[in-house]
Amino acid sequence: MSKVTVIGAGNVGATCANVLINEGIAHEVVLLDIKEGVSEGKAMDMMQAANILRLDATIKGVTNDYSATADSDVVIITSGIPRKPGMTREELIGVNAGIVKSVTENVLKYSPKAIIVCVSNPMDTMTYLIHKVSGLPKNQIIGMGGALDSARFRYYLSQAMGADYNDVDGFVIGGHGDTTMIPMTRLAVNRGVPASQYLDKETLAKVAADTMVGGATLTGLLGTSAWYAPGAAAASLVRAILNDSKAMITCSALLEGEYGEKDLCIGVPCILGKNGIEKIIEIELNDEEKELFAKSAAAVHKTNAALPC
Repeated sequence: MSKVTVIGAGNVGATCANVLINEGIAHEVVLLDIKEGVSEGKAMDMMQAANILRLDATIKGVTNDYSATADSDVVIITSGIPRKPGMTREELIGVNAGIVKSVTENVLKYSPKAIIVCVSNPMDTMTYLIHKVSGLPKNQIIGMGGALDSARFRYYLSQAMGADYNDVDGFVIGGHGDTTMIPMTRLAVNRGVPASQYLDKETLAKVAADTMVGGATLTGLLGTSAWYAPGAAAASLVRAILNDSKAMITCSALLEGEYGEKDLCIGVPCILGKNGIEKIIEIELNDEEKELFAKSAAAVHKTNAALPC
């Protein structure tokens, strides 16, 4: 029986927990938050919904009681302050670094073998921080950003082509930031046919630009960070892990020479299975993509250097 813990019962964490039980991804979910009553109330609400939907899963809400998370197979960290309009993900680093460090240390007391999925922003840097704090093998720590960015890319592609988004495939590499992500327009397809056969260069460039500010667009509309797609993206990584599906999903992974980078967590295509990141896929980049990736990596290195610990 699989057990998954979600740390942080805010919009993203609660959505992720709800997807986990609604889709039958996890049999047991623990939702933990620092604020009294929030996780308990949301878990109770979800269980009542589960009864209506006749779901075979349980969810328990707890306030700052990490003992309830013991022996989790996967732990998802969503803790931290969300973005507000006009804020970059990088501006969250000071506060969120302290939160993520504390959460990681508490998680490891009770689930030292868990695979950790990081959602907290700035996501690549928080994923890197978890590596430094935990000392876990690199395969056990996964940053969620690329899965979300790729979904946004496929949405904008489908809108531009007037296509069913389930027929569209495409992915984003690089940092999870408005200026650092790299939508791979060259490799995007609709039912296997290159997107470039449907869209001209200007339209493809607009799709890429819209993708890069996809999070900021939603923050401007909502007044806070998005949550439905981020929560679902995190749950999709858990599904790939628990089902040992060997799915290729873009994730923030620790590079040790891949793509010419090291000591860096950044979005690259990964094979996910029961051991977490089972393989990093090195796709062949053209000269322009190599230059963009190098610039993205440099920006993430710079953000990492600002970590307070």
